[in-house]
Amino acid sequence: MNVFRLTGDLSHLAAIIILLLKIWKSRSCAGISGKSQILFALVFTTRYLDLLTSFISLYNTCMKVIYVGCAYATVYLIYVKFRATYDGNHDTFRVEFLVVPVGGLAFLVNHDFSPLEILWTFSIYLESVAILPQLFMISKTGEAETITTHYLFCLGVYRTLYLFNWIWRFYFEGFFDMIAIVAGVVQTILYCDFFYLYITKVLKGKKLSLPA
Repeated sequence: MNVFRLTGDLSHLAAIIILLLKIWKSRSCAGISGKSQILFALVFTTRYLDLLTSFISLYNTCMKVIYVGCAYATVYLIYVKFRATYDGNHDTFRVEFLVVPVGGLAFLVNHDFSPLEILWTFSIYLESVAILPQLFMISKTGEAETITTHYLFCLGVYRTLYLFNWIWRFYFEGFFDMIAIVAGVVQTILYCDFFYLYITKVLKGKKLSLPA
């Protein structure tokens, strides 16, 4: 494992922990897109089905279990425990416009036409756009809490570091996965505008807002 993957994993874990702590401490999920969190739970579920069929390492297994568990814990907090604080009126992105095309693409473009491989490919494609409901929600409300922007920033850092991970693996291991790389590039591009606003506003103590 190279340093880019390790720091990418830690950034991803930090994002998840930041979100969970934000919801738990404030006893509120205001400003959080439940639809994005459902998509992430779907991403982890379909990607880590290999937990049932293979063992790579203790680190790999623990991280997968943590990701899946935290994803469903977040969904539970939003839709069950703190449902009264969930802003469904602004969380209106049509997720079927993401899931259906991504599902079709996973069937058409994959490494191997087998159930587990198709589901893994589906998770890669879906993760690249799963944040869109959250960004759409911020654009509708006009602003985001600082802690929410920290969560999004950590997610963006995770994806950026994973791009460097793929570059490292190509040059030093001869490994190249076009599906993961293209999806990662798409996901990183979605964060570019957010990165700029985060650096110019949030780090200066201003509230972040995205154009509607």
